[in-house]
Amino acid sequence: MLRLRPIALAMTIAFTAHAQTPQKPAEPAKAAETATAVNPFFAVSTLQYQAPPFDKIHDSDYAPAFDEGMKQQLAEVDKIANQADAPTFDNTIVALEKTGATLTRVSKVFFALAQANTNDDMQKIQEDFAPKLAAHQDAIFLNGKLYARVKKLYDSRESLGGDPESRRLLDRYHLAFVRAGAELSAADQAKLKELNKEESSLSTAFQQKLLAATKGGALVVGDKAQLAGFNDGDLAAALEAGKGRKLDGKYVVALQNTTQQPAQESLSDRATREKLFKASIDRAEHGDANDTRATIQRLAELRAQKAKLLGFKTYADYSLADQMAKTPDNAIKLMTGIVPAAVAKAKDEATGMQKLVDTQKGGFKLAPWDWQFYSEQVKKKDYDLDQNEIKQYFELDSVLQNGVFFAANKLYGITFKERKDIPVYQPDVRVFEVFDTDGKSMAFFYADYFKRDNKSGGAWMDSFVDQSGLLGTKPVVFNVCNFVKPAPGQPALISHDDVITMFHEFGHALHGLFSNVKYPYLAGTNVPRDFVEFPSQFNEHWADEPSVFANYAKHYKTGAPMPEELLAKIKRAGTYGQGFATTEYLGAALLDQAWHSLPPSAAKQDVDKFEAASLKRYQVDYALVPPRYRTSYFAHIWGGGYSAGYYAYLWTAVLRDDAYYWFKEHGGMTRENGQRFRDMVLSRGGTQETDALYRAWRGRDPSVEPLLEVRGLKAAKTAESK
Repeated sequence: MLRLRPIALAMTIAFTAHAQTPQKPAEPAKAAETATAVNPFFAVSTLQYQAPPFDKIHDSDYAPAFDEGMKQQLAEVDKIANQADAPTFDNTIVALEKTGATLTRVSKVFFALAQANTNDDMQKIQEDFAPKLAAHQDAIFLNGKLYARVKKLYDSRESLGGDPESRRLLDRYHLAFVRAGAELSAADQAKLKELNKEESSLSTAFQQKLLAATKGGALVVGDKAQLAGFNDGDLAAALEAGKGRKLDGKYVVALQNTTQQPAQESLSDRATREKLFKASIDRAEHGDANDTRATIQRLAELRAQKAKLLGFKTYADYSLADQMAKTPDNAIKLMTGIVPAAVAKAKDEATGMQKLVDTQKGGFKLAPWDWQFYSEQVKKKDYDLDQNEIKQYFELDSVLQNGVFFAANKLYGITFKERKDIPVYQPDVRVFEVFDTDGKSMAFFYADYFKRDNKSGGAWMDSFVDQSGLLGTKPVVFNVCNFVKPAPGQPALISHDDVITMFHEFGHALHGLFSNVKYPYLAGTNVPRDFVEFPSQFNEHWADEPSVFANYAKHYKTGAPMPEELLAKIKRAGTYGQGFATTEYLGAALLDQAWHSLPPSAAKQDVDKFEAASLKRYQVDYALVPPRYRTSYFAHIWGGGYSAGYYAYLWTAVLRDDAYYWFKEHGGMTRENGQRFRDMVLSRGGTQETDALYRAWRGRDPSVEPLLEVRGLKAAKTAESK
């Protein structure tokens, strides 16, 4: 996942709050000094690649840096808007690209840590500044004089000349102003400003409520017997998590952000599985201060009203107009076209599990909290697969160094060296210097892999510094995940799904690391949402590439490679579970479209009833497979920047598998193929329309057939169509 965070002159501001361990607090006697003369955000970092000086950043630095950053940028923007000279590309568009340096520095650090390492002070700052930053963005995009200059340039763009990247930048700026309301009447702009301020505040409130609800929803167990099925490492980690919450002697199973929980795979006590499942689905629906439903009701209303002001039928229409899909109908058509095959396959999987329950004389009908456990049982029975056995071969550092980095070297020729001298925001974070094919240093990569109570759920990529030829900056990017941290002295063993997550997020990182553009507005991952997940999903394929897999899948104790017979079992089980995975994803993605397809005239929705009705309408109301995210904890769409955009994972999965087939057709994982993909796709950022970018590389438009084949849905789809 790519997290959207507010940056100067971004098209949207997504204020996302999350958890993290406290940053180093400022000493009281030095607080005033820290906030003024020595505020680290007031000057460019002297560290290599302008990496954030986390050893010098204090919580007290953020508010004054935000205030000063907004003040500076508004002064810079006013100077551009009010200059006497006629507008030119350089004195208007390029000048805008250079504004807001201080605000960008503080925003990138603050919002990264607000998700990955938050605390009470940071959450208060976020609450205070969410509406201020929304107003700040409006002050720029609704500046009439500034827009008049941009529009004059846009209207005369055919005679301006310039290179393709500059012409693209002008197009994007003009569109950003229009989509932000620059052409509305003064009265409508005033209404829009109020909607934007309220939406930003509510998005922040949603994330903070969800963070607290997720922490509070953790399963706390006093009797070790209730955790039957956990191995020694799992038990030690749960006990350590209890100790971290000052619940000595208690076992804590923290919630992931998804509906189903990884622990369900191994918990053999059915009552415990049910407790964990219900703790997950009800986490934000207890009618307390952390219940998110009222916040969601209002957010849905605000977005519908905003869309109407901007001339769109619904927020989904507004959101997708600037994406590859173009319309909600196109996105929904892709998803509903796959629903029958996915649900049919999920029902087949359920039938197999029910047979196993009956054979074991379980005496019960399969329930949602049984799915993960019996899915693993089927794998053991039919494929002789044991996740605990598999994890012995996936030690986190080996996956990173000998898998993720190794694959990047094979494809793109880059190498990595860990740096212990670069300050980090939390002790678990690691920093790697990245070297290009010629051996020259090119970037920094930060890795923050372990779950914390003050970290948002899920996994994502973002940047502290974006690449830009104009500004002379190199990429400083990071990945964040939520893997269970092992007890002291224990190895960090992860699942195959976690391995895929690491490759996925590093695909996003590569998109940022390889950026080779002039203008920051077009750099790296600044592309449509339904293209941004393409490089990340494409990179997942290399996790199971034989030469890569053999290099990292080694027993954590002996170093022995995974036995051929175990690898063969994994391959045989390749498409097992895709019915569940695709159905739960489609449930969430269609739910997202339903919420954001509400017209502004719609009455306030009862969250639970609307969710149930929407799933039924799209025929994904299969009780055994609830949506991957239910409405009340769907962080992607209520605070993560994916509003009406969660379909993007399927849209880009089509590109991903189609692209992988190109590699297969052209010799596979070669340096030549990798370099071509880097040069024609990964390095280009948002400098071209993404469908044209893909077509130029692939030689044609993408086909859905490879995706259906990879997921084992092709036969089911064919049968359904007869």
